[in-house]
Amino acid sequence: MVNEQVTRPVAVVVGPPGAGKTTVGQALAARLGVAFHDVDAAIEAAEGRSISDIFVDDGESVFRDLERAEVARALSEEPGVVSLGGGAVMDPLTEVALAGHAVVFLDVAIADASRRIGFDRSRPLLSVNPRASWVRMMNDRRPTYERVATVRVDTAGRTPDEVVDVVVAELEAARA
Repeated sequence: MVNEQVTRPVAVVVGPPGAGKTTVGQALAARLGVAFHDVDAAIEAAEGRSISDIFVDDGESVFRDLERAEVARALSEEPGVVSLGGGAVMDPLTEVALAGHAVVFLDVAIADASRRIGFDRSRPLLSVNPRASWVRMMNDRRPTYERVATVRVDTAGRTPDEVVDVVVAELEAARA
């Protein structure tokens, strides 16, 4: 019998589009001296095409199936900081899988999100009336983000390094 070592992320970063999941996730991983794993980037690499193309060519349900599988794999195999796509937490199986993990919810207001991502057409769920779509999406997702989070950090007016400072302090306090 093989002794299988279960590997868990030191932190899982969640939040809506424009929260800074990739930027903060990379900076947090660098600060902690661990690897960074972006679920969306992993899906794009595995599929050889963008998330937008997957949505257009195959539909959201196919993307969500790919996302669910990659999140499950990352939660059991990635030892560093894992960044989830904005909608990943809405999958009930993913929400259950996040239990027991250090989950960091990067909370962001629409003003900051719009400055960061510009609400361009590359985000499939924000392609029609991006600002209204983002607000509706955030209202729908906020309860789930808050439910899965062990740490919530308001990113308003903070640089990525300042957000990382707060995340590190909150993670340490949560472990204490």
